[in-house]
This record gives sequence, C-alpha cells and structure tokens, in this order.
Amino acid sequence: MTTFGERLRKARKRKGLSQMDVFDAVGVSNKALSRYENGDAAPNPETLKRLIRLYDVSSEYILGLTAEMGRSADNSPEGENLIDMTDNRASAEKLIAFISASPTAFHAVDNISRKLSNEGFTKLNEWENWDIEKGGKYFITRNGSAVLAFKVGEGDPSGFNIFAAHCDSPTFKLKPGAELETIDHYIRLNTEVYGGGIMSSWLDRPLSIAGRIAFSTPNGIKTQLINLENTTVVIPNVAIHMQRQINDGFTFNPQVDTIPLFGSEKSKGGLMRAVAEAAGVKEKDVLGVDLYLYNKTPGAVWGAEGEYVSSPRLDDLQCAYAGLSGFLAGGNRDTVSLLAIFDNEEVGSRTIQGADSDFLLSAVERICAALGKSKAQTLPNSFALSADNAHAVHPNHPEYADPQNRPFMNGGIVIKFNARQSYATDGVSAAIFKKICAAVGVPVQTFANRSDKPGGGTLGNISATRLSIPTADIGLAQLAMHSCYETAGSMDTLYLERAAAEFFRTKLTRLDLSPDGGYELEA
Repeated sequence: MTTFGERLRKARKRKGLSQMDVFDAVGVSNKALSRYENGDAAPNPETLKRLIRLYDVSSEYILGLTAEMGRSADNSPEGENLIDMTDNRASAEKLIAFISASPTAFHAVDNISRKLSNEGFTKLNEWENWDIEKGGKYFITRNGSAVLAFKVGEGDPSGFNIFAAHCDSPTFKLKPGAELETIDHYIRLNTEVYGGGIMSSWLDRPLSIAGRIAFSTPNGIKTQLINLENTTVVIPNVAIHMQRQINDGFTFNPQVDTIPLFGSEKSKGGLMRAVAEAAGVKEKDVLGVDLYLYNKTPGAVWGAEGEYVSSPRLDDLQCAYAGLSGFLAGGNRDTVSLLAIFDNEEVGSRTIQGADSDFLLSAVERICAALGKSKAQTLPNSFALSADNAHAVHPNHPEYADPQNRPFMNGGIVIKFNARQSYATDGVSAAIFKKICAAVGVPVQTFANRSDKPGGGTLGNISATRLSIPTADIGLAQLAMHSCYETAGSMDTLYLERAAAEFFRTKLTRLDLSPDGGYELEA
C-alpha cells in the first residue's frame, strides 16, 4: 500500500513537473513539498485542492481510496462551462502548467494523450482495423509527436469540424555523438538549429535537455521519453570586453556561437549516462536519440493588472492547449469533432507527422468509411480552424505593423489574411468564424503583414492541399515570436478556449445559394 506522500510524488512525476514547477504554478515551496512527499507533514485542504488540480489527478487516488490516478473533477474541461468562465488568470496558469509539462513535441503529445485517455477516449493504432461507433471518442498518434483526436456525433454526422495547431517550437537539436571536447577543459554539445529562432534569446539562460530515446530489448526496440529536468547546459555569451561590437549588431555562427557548455573535462561521457539513467535503461542499450534543448525559465503571469503571460513555447502550445480545452468541452451530435496537433511546422511540415503528410487525410477517409459516408459529400459540410499565434503590435516598434490590421494582446482572437495565400482565410471563412465568436462574446481582430514585410506561413494552406475544406487561419497576438521566452495576453487563452468550444458545438451546413453556396450555422 503506497503512502499519501508517495501518491503525491507519483502524481507529480506523471505530470512531468519538478518541485520548482509546482512552486511556480501554485506557490508551494520546495521544502514544504518535500515534507509532504516524505510523509513529514500534510498539506491543508486548500493546498491539497490546488495540488490535485495541478497534477490532474483524482482526489480518491490521493486519499488512497483507489489505485487509479484518474483526473481531477475540478480540472475537467467537461466540468467547466467555458462559455461562462471569466477567470483568465486561472486559464493562464493552467496554460503555464501544460507548457511546463511539454518541453518537446513528444512530451506535448504524451501530455495530450494522457488527458484524452483520462476523458474516456479510446486509443487506435494506424496499423489496425478501426471499430468506430456513433457517440464514440477516439485518438491516434504518429511518431509520438503528432496526435489526432475525434468525437463522433451520436446523430447523423454530415461534416467535420477540425481544429489544427502544432506542438513544435524553434530550438536546438543535439547531433549524434554530441559531446565536443575543447582545449582539454570543457565539454560542449554539438547542436544544430531547429526552426527559425531568435538565437540571442538562448544565451546565458538555464537550459535542459529532453526528447526521446530508442533502446534495445530482448524482443526488439522500444522508445522512452526523457527529461533531464535540472539545468544541464548554458550557452555562454562572450564578454563585451572581448567583443566590443556585440551591441552594434551580430551575426551568429550556429557551429560556434550557440554551442552549449555541458561541463568541465570531468563530465566527459556524462551525457549518455545521464540520458540512460533518466530513462531507466542501460547506456549500452540506447540505440538512437532525438534530443532537444529547452528553456528552464518558468512561465509567469505579470503586468500591472496581471494582463500578460510569458513562457517558453507559447507559439504554438498556447493554441494547442486552448484547442484541446475547447475540444473536450464542445461537440455536436451531427458532426465529427476533430482535433489535430501536428509536429514539424517550424521546419516546413514535410514529414510523416507534419501537416503536409497523409495523417489527417487518412484518418478522415477511414472515419467516413466507418460511418458509411462519402468523403466527397462530407467535406463540403466541413470547416477547419488553423490556429497558430500572430504578431502583436510591438510597444517599441509599432511601425513594423500594418497601418490598419494590427492586433494587440488581450484584444481577442486574431484572424489572419494574406493575398499570396500564406494564410487560408478568405471573406467567407472569416465571416463564419466571426459568427461563431460573436455567439459567445469573444472579440476578434485582424492581422495582415505590411506590404513591404513578407511574413511566414502556417498550417492552413499546407493541410488544405491534402484535405480541401474551407479554412480560417487564426491565432493569438504575441510579442517576441520565436524567442525562447515569449509574451502574450493572459485573457486571450480563455478567449480561444471559449471560441473553440463553441466551434465544436456548431454544425455547418452548405446552402444552395449562388454563386457558390452559403452556410447555415446551428449550435
């Protein structure tokens, strides 16, 4: 029989939280938490309630009444009315906890998958037959870094409501055989850039390493997620005395200037030892790794009125988190609600787990077949939201924004437009999304790049080439996109949660109107 403290520790570990993460999220000090977990003290009822919500675990498990961890009833999105919920700070703090537990795309998908399992979703495998029923809830993963979840309406589903986001962020990936010995005194780690990050933001920060390993077993190969948790590396700046031009503009050489320091010469060989120990396997059995750096700086809600939230990986875990919350809270008896979280958006999406793969298309085809529906007739009654954060007007450089389409943090959900079709939104898809947001009192704003500053693309038109349905590209306004520590509005996460829930509650039906038909929206 496990003790109360052991159950607290297991629940925290399952969530992937360090003691410092718990302190940042709910204010319980490392010393107090250690006393609780060692059985030397017990938390008061209010503190216990906060821990149960943070760990997403049932009170029955913590109190020893069941061996199943389950999840917190207070923390269940289906137990919350997201339409009426107004506590934006609570929403932002939950977002921070989700991001803290998701240092890589692998961890984000594992985190989402556990939430889905706790909500009663059945896991399917792509290589097996699917037994899909009306009223059923299912999810699939690919490569451990992308996930699709869907709920089949119990009525007569005639279309798909799809919410897509991505779970990767710019970072550095460790190369094979990563240790580099330098002048017999330092061990550095050989990395390469993943995505288009702001390199200077990674210097002189506490960083750690997380990802996935593949290891040998008597029966084959297994994979395991790892997170070294403690500050493991730092990318040190050169002192200004040795590099006087540093504040006059600097071009980073990624093979020189952004190589992280792992330790002294005594740490030689320590990386793979630490990785194997974290995974609970023998070092000699580790056959392959996908390891990334991540920023250890915890997220924070701040501002004179608590109006901002700063954290690593807001792009795009903020949208992924809000989409998941809305997906769990919403649903319509005559639609298939589908949540798609892709990997590798930051490097072009052209992977088997990216938006440019057959992952979504294959799932839609199999769902249609199981329901006896024609894909050709179902897709015209379908609609997609492609959610990826947008650029807020910068307080120091408002001139970088378009003169009119210039969103602000906490101003509501951003609808993105681009004449070159970097974004999939058109007048009709924008009108549909505005109608949905208006139904739940969620404000919207628009974004377009300055005509002399081309911007980036996102998931909408990439996935549309695989699955051609009307799409609106949306996001939440943020500063410092692709920094390793970004800033957004604390109210906007809740706005997107509420809008996503209403989107999944809405049935869209094509109408026979010239020239190409209109839509009826029915919640």
